[in-house]
Amino acid sequence: MKYLILAGSLVIAACNDAQKDGQDQSTESIALTGSQSMPTANAPAMERRERGGIGSGSVAQDAAASAPPVEAPAPPVNPTAAAQGTAAQIAPSMLIRMGSASIEVDKLDPAIIKVRQLATQLGGYVANSSISGGRDQVRSATLELKIPATRYDQAVGGLGGIGRVESVNTSVEDVGEEFVDISARVANAKRLEERFVALLATRTARLSDVLAVERELARVREEIERYEGRLRYLRTRAAVSTLSVTVHEPAPLLGEGSGRNPIVQALRQAWRNFVGFIAWFIASLGVLVPVGVLLALAWVGFRRWKPRVK
Repeated sequence: MKYLILAGSLVIAACNDAQKDGQDQSTESIALTGSQSMPTANAPAMERRERGGIGSGSVAQDAAASAPPVEAPAPPVNPTAAAQGTAAQIAPSMLIRMGSASIEVDKLDPAIIKVRQLATQLGGYVANSSISGGRDQVRSATLELKIPATRYDQAVGGLGGIGRVESVNTSVEDVGEEFVDISARVANAKRLEERFVALLATRTARLSDVLAVERELARVREEIERYEGRLRYLRTRAAVSTLSVTVHEPAPLLGEGSGRNPIVQALRQAWRNFVGFIAWFIASLGVLVPVGVLLALAWVGFRRWKPRVK
């Protein structure tokens, strides 16, 4: 009986060992298969698991280790800066801007100084200026500012610091098409110039042909200079904008501004009119008196001649 029990226990132990060996082999095969099929990026996680003796219960840790890194959120984009960048890319560069503005100020002289300072601060200058003001006129001044085209909007925005802005008018002329057309003509003319120069370098033709080529070469070079001058003009006009600013003092109210009483002025004007009428009447006597004398003589002669007729 003891031998039977001993033999049964040996058989059970052998079965258990075989089962454990099978499980270990299956686990190793699965691990090898997974390690071969895993991407290279998961190899460090497998090495850490094998070194640390992590068993099958650490699946969550392996998944976390093999998960792709989470990218940091992108910084917020400033919509204003993005809009400015897009506008700078879209907006054409060959634009000629011309504007005019009218400003009412309390005193004319300080306002003129402020306008000049505004032009200087923006990197421009005052090209033309005029000041008007008479006895019965409102004092005003007109200044023509030449400022960089990129600072035209700043110039318009700075007008509010001079006085009360009454009106601002801006006109834009797009010369991009003309600029491209003239640039193409310059390129063609330069290629033609190179051909004429090459012909002159050979000098295998007759003298009359050489002279004809020289005349054509002179004509082409004249066209190139004219086109290049036009291109320089367009670049300059597009790079510098013109803003004409008119500043004026407010119109005087009744009895204010000039320091004169309107009633007194009206009486003086009436006296001037009366004196003018008397002067006109006296001057007209030089015509009325001779005419009256002639009429009187005619009347007297008519009275004397009438009885004789009867």
